Amino acid sequence: MLNFKKPELSDKKWVDECLKHAASMSCEYTYGNTYIWADMYNSEICHYKDFFICRWGYGDNISYSLPLGEGDFSDAVEQIILDSESRGVKPCIYGVTSGYLVMLQEAFTGRFTYEEDDGLSDYIYKTEKMASLGGKKFHSKRNHITNFKKNNPDWRFEMITKDNIPECIELHKKWLESRDDENTEDYDEEFSAVMCAFENYKALGFIGGLIRVNGKVIAYTMGEPLKNGRCFVSHFEKALSEIQGAYTIINQEFTKNCLTEYEYVNREEDLGLEGLRKAKQSYHPDILLEKYMAVYND
Repeated sequence: MLNFKKPELSDKKWVDECLKHAASMSCEYTYGNTYIWADMYNSEICHYKDFFICRWGYGDNISYSLPLGEGDFSDAVEQIILDSESRGVKPCIYGVTSGYLVMLQEAFTGRFTYEEDDGLSDYIYKTEKMASLGGKKFHSKRNHITNFKKNNPDWRFEMITKDNIPECIELHKKWLESRDDENTEDYDEEFSAVMCAFENYKALGFIGGLIRVNGKVIAYTMGEPLKNGRCFVSHFEKALSEIQGAYTIINQEFTKNCLTEYEYVNREEDLGLEGLRKAKQSYHPDILLEKYMAVYND
C-alpha cells in the first residue's frame, strides 16, 4: 500500500538518497523541482521501501512518477497500479525515459502502451561546450556576447545569495511586465514556483548566478544538480530582452563559473512553445531526452 503525503523540506534527505539511483538525467529527478511545483500540480510523495514515488494531478487526471530507488522495481510498479485502481483511474506513469521503458516492457510485457510528447523532451548539453561556445555553430552566440560586453563595459557576474535574491525577484517582475502574449496564467504559476525556490533557496540546495549592468540585475538563472553527480538542471533563466546578449551571457558565465564539475547541463523541455524550442535548439543539444507516458491497458 502506498501512503502519499505533501512534500516537506524534511523529506529532502531520504528522497535524495533514492534519487542517487535514478538511471536517467531527466529534469524531474530532483527534489527541488518536486517541491517548488507541488502546489501547482497537487503533488504528493511516497516512501515505499527504498523507492521514491510522486503522484500528481486532480480527479481523474492523475499520473505517477517511476519508482526511483533500489529494490524490486516490478513490485513498486504493481503498487502504483493498485493505488491508481483504488482511486478509480487508469494507471499512468509519466516521464518514462528509454532505459526505464525497456524495464517496463520486460517486466510488464504488453500491459502498458507508451505515448510520446516531443514538447516534453529534455534538452541536455555538454557543459564544456556551453562554457566555450566554440566553433562555427556558435559564431552568432559569440557575437552576442562580444556586443554585450562592448555596450556594457561595467557588467559583472556574481553568485546568487540571500542578499541579492530580492533583486532577482524584482527582475522577474519586470520580465513579467514585459510579456505581451496570452500565457499569463502559466507565467503566474511559474512565478509562484520561483518565489518558493527563493524562499527555500539554501534548504533546497539551489545554485544560481546573475549579471549586473550599472549595478542593476539584468539577468539571473538558478537550478540544482542531479544526485547522480553528472548533470546540473537549470530550472529558471530570466533576462531583460531589450538588452542584447543578456540571455547568452548569463548562460555562458553561469556555466563557466558554477558548472565545470558537471559533465552535462539539462535545460529542461520546450513545452511545445515555438520560441522556446528555437532558443533551446540554437545551442545544439548533445542529448534530446525523449520521455513517454506509460498507460496501463491490462
